[in-house]
Amino acid sequence: MISVLVLGGGPDAEREISLTSSQAVAGALAQGGAFQVEYRTIDRVTDAELEAMPGDVVFPVLHGPFGEGGPLQDMLERGGRPFVGSGPRAARRAMDKLGSKLAAAGAGVPTAGAGALDISDATCPFELPVVVKPNTEGSSVGLYVCKSLDQWDRAHAAARDGLTRHPGRAWMVERFVGGRELTVGLIGAEGSMRALPVVEIAPASGTYDYAAKYSRNDTRYVVNPDLPDGVDERVKSFAEGVARALGVRHLARADFILTPAGEPMFLEINTMPGFTATSLVPKAAAAEGMDLTALCAHLVELAR
Repeated sequence: MISVLVLGGGPDAEREISLTSSQAVAGALAQGGAFQVEYRTIDRVTDAELEAMPGDVVFPVLHGPFGEGGPLQDMLERGGRPFVGSGPRAARRAMDKLGSKLAAAGAGVPTAGAGALDISDATCPFELPVVVKPNTEGSSVGLYVCKSLDQWDRAHAAARDGLTRHPGRAWMVERFVGGRELTVGLIGAEGSMRALPVVEIAPASGTYDYAAKYSRNDTRYVVNPDLPDGVDERVKSFAEGVARALGVRHLARADFILTPAGEPMFLEINTMPGFTATSLVPKAAAAEGMDLTALCAHLVELAR
């Protein structure tokens, strides 16, 4: 029987989400009965420590720069075992929000203007409203929507303080685009990622922040929402185009804003989306008749 090493945890800000996601993946694979499941919680690991862990295939369910953004993928590739998720280069490019927006624009996918945040300059480079967030974090960690100068000043100060605590962390500022929040899950091999049904996110507070994702239960998720003619096909095509441009594989989730004019605008892409009770790729897969057990098994087979 093929054994699967499921990894959870990691050293990044999304560790708790990773623990929940990885436990869900391990449970789903064990329930299916097709694989022997080995579950390990890690922080930062060495090549030797990783090599000593059992498993024919590795399923690293980590979120954040170390576990999702390249360093862990480097180790997995050096170890030689097949693993679920993107390779190191694609993982790094997708984790870089500015870089992924450049790749999207190069692929003809509309995206809002953005730039690196210079914390030594207190003047906003764009007209308000804007969004300020770390360039290489997920789960809306450190996200600020600035619609006034007071909000901009608070976000700028938070970025400055964050840089003091985490030297080297880059921040970005992006033009705020209002509209409907849409997300598209993707599964498949590199170069042939296929879009799952579109999911609309309707947070009660108006901002899909960390609390709306994981702490509150008032966010609505609508699978296959009612969209203007042609938008469903267009946003799926855009998501697949970004995945091809970045070279991601196995699974991903691309986020968009649908403007009042009906234009999908790319926000970012995640190469290891969540597997929690509110996570969106499992919801979209379920709409196609693929439950969590089937989804996780399919991802293991893609890695093999």
